[in-house]
Amino acid sequence: MNNSLINPEQVHKVANLARLEMTDGEEEQFAGQLSSILEYFQQLSELDTENVPPTTRAIDVSNVTRPDNLKPYPDREAILKEAPDPDGDYFRVPKILSEE
Repeated sequence: MNNSLINPEQVHKVANLARLEMTDGEEEQFAGQLSSILEYFQQLSELDTENVPPTTRAIDVSNVTRPDNLKPYPDREAILKEAPDPDGDYFRVPKILSEE
């Protein structure tokens, strides 16, 4: 791995900073893997992307959802019985905002 972009010493230094324990074999393995990733990015940087719009996906995807149909629940008392702390016709919930 003489022409690798990342060498085991660099992996060791980063692993040390990240408080990761690695064996020499793991450092050697990660150096090769990280070098392969960087080499792939170098190949990608050679592509002409001047007229390619930025996207988040390679293909157009949209969610298929059903429309919301609002309707009252038929047994209101059953729902209120399940609440941990009902207050008449309301659900009591923990306060999450301060009064300031």
